[in-house]
Amino acid sequence: MLAKLMGWFLLGLVRILTGAQARWYGCPPKAEQRIYFANHQSHADLVMIWAALPAELRSITRPIAAKDYWTKTPFKKWITTAVFNAVYVDRERTDGADPLQPLMDALDKGDSIILFPEGTRGSEELPQRFKSGLYNLALRFPHVVLVPAWINNIQRVMPKGEVVPVPILCSVTFGVPMQVHQQALEQSDGQGSVVEGHAEFADRARNAVIALRDV
Repeated sequence: MLAKLMGWFLLGLVRILTGAQARWYGCPPKAEQRIYFANHQSHADLVMIWAALPAELRSITRPIAAKDYWTKTPFKKWITTAVFNAVYVDRERTDGADPLQPLMDALDKGDSIILFPEGTRGSEELPQRFKSGLYNLALRFPHVVLVPAWINNIQRVMPKGEVVPVPILCSVTFGVPMQVHQQALEQSDGQGSVVEGHAEFADRARNAVIALRDV
């Protein structure tokens, strides 16, 4: 009950501070399994995109959270676990285990996830080059819908290094879903296909996010 009350409080607070306006430009807010991937400039990105989703999507969508930051204090750990139902990614893992395993476990359960493919917050307006995580998940879960999103203005609400938010109108624009391309090939023993490489896909995915900036 306490987690639900905190969720309502945070939802109201974020909407008062930012408006948390959702703009469904390329797809409707449909309750299907999705990976939402967006630019990343603030710790508030996680909260902003969560708040922009309608309630029926929020309940089935789990944001990805950096374990080293979001478990530093008992309160941060509680809020990301109990309120956001976040999936932790261990950026400091040294045991050789696949860092994508928690994300794959969530997708195997049928959850949708919110992913920031840059891997860390950027300081420039445009996102940094995307890492391989989104690509690898897209290959493993081809049935999951990949939805690009652009989070606008959130870095001005809570700039890097700041802890007190500033009221500024923000929005999240959701774009046209995409997938890893496969090209059919003629082969002597029948039909085959070649899968789009990571570099090409990462550029397309990043450009799909950037294209939503001026929509």
